[in-house]
Amino acid sequence: MDNEAPQDAPTSPALVLIRDVRLRDEVRRVAAAAERPLDEREPPVSRHAWSGAPLVILDTVAANECAAAGCPRRAGVVLVTEGEPALPGWQAAAAVGAERVIALPGAAVGLVEKFAEHGERRASDGVVVAIAGASGGAGASVLAAATALRAAAEGFRRDTVLVDGAPFGGGLDLLLGIENGTGLRWPDLVVEDGRVAATALHSALPKASPGLSVLSCGRGGAGRLPSRIGSGAVHAVIEAGRAAGDLVICDVSGERGAQAEQMLECADLVVLVVRATLRGVAAAESVAAYIGRRNPNQGLVVRGPAPGGLRGAEVAEVLDLPLLAAVRAEGGLAARLERGGLSTPRRGPLKDAADAVLAVLGAPAVRSGG
Repeated sequence: MDNEAPQDAPTSPALVLIRDVRLRDEVRRVAAAAERPLDEREPPVSRHAWSGAPLVILDTVAANECAAAGCPRRAGVVLVTEGEPALPGWQAAAAVGAERVIALPGAAVGLVEKFAEHGERRASDGVVVAIAGASGGAGASVLAAATALRAAAEGFRRDTVLVDGAPFGGGLDLLLGIENGTGLRWPDLVVEDGRVAATALHSALPKASPGLSVLSCGRGGAGRLPSRIGSGAVHAVIEAGRAAGDLVICDVSGERGAQAEQMLECADLVVLVVRATLRGVAAAESVAAYIGRRNPNQGLVVRGPAPGGLRGAEVAEVLDLPLLAAVRAEGGLAARLERGGLSTPRRGPLKDAADAVLAVLGAPAVRSGG
């Protein structure tokens, strides 16, 4: 995944969800004239496909199906009609959150304009990775925090945002030793109109290191611990970071709530952390299937110790997932976390695993000191 695409990079296809055959043919004609590739599918599609396309084109029937399936509102959705739109077309557009209704063939120029407006994502666009654990104690939170620290230290992006998706995990600020730092946590964050500005977010959140902002869950007492983080707020935070060109790292851990699903669906990559034990692999089979229904882009990190001698390649074969890294246990890690929180790993298994995740995401967009 390159951070700076070459000038002649192929254009991302627009997602076409159209039931009407004649309308589909008309969209193909306009797309050919605009030299724009299309990705034609049967509606409704997964949220990952819906959110990842630069432009979505629907007809009235498909729009109603996608709205009923709960596809989230997003920019770059247009509804096309054969001739001037009637009331059902306008109602479907409102239901799915379409930003424009285009009558074909008469207003074909409007569709050409939308092809141009919603083309390739800018080179400055950010990257989102979600890190999930296959079972309790798999080490997803530690890997998420370590990857964020490594990314900030290496200048992977100008800014990195670590987002806590585990309301009952004790808080990533505590894991990083910044629990007394000033700044907002999830219980303090108010997202209005489904939007949040990245600059405001960076200035409001506590910092774990230069260039690393942390949005942590609260802890118990005085109503500080939310039992649920709103999926709309999660989406707003992630998309603010993506639009600003940040690296957004989401700690899904073992959570399976609405906020976890939102993180999985928004991610460009989901990393599944699995312990090298029979029970760990058995749990991972179910978790990998759960994730795969929400996001097909999965990678695997296998963590030791391996008391039965299980190797990373064997685990990857069982789960049918690409192996990003297989690392031994990190000696003394638990004691270091108790004494003052996680610091940027400079060597050892944790560094190797974090660097493997970053390597999949591509070369740094901004070098240290750049």
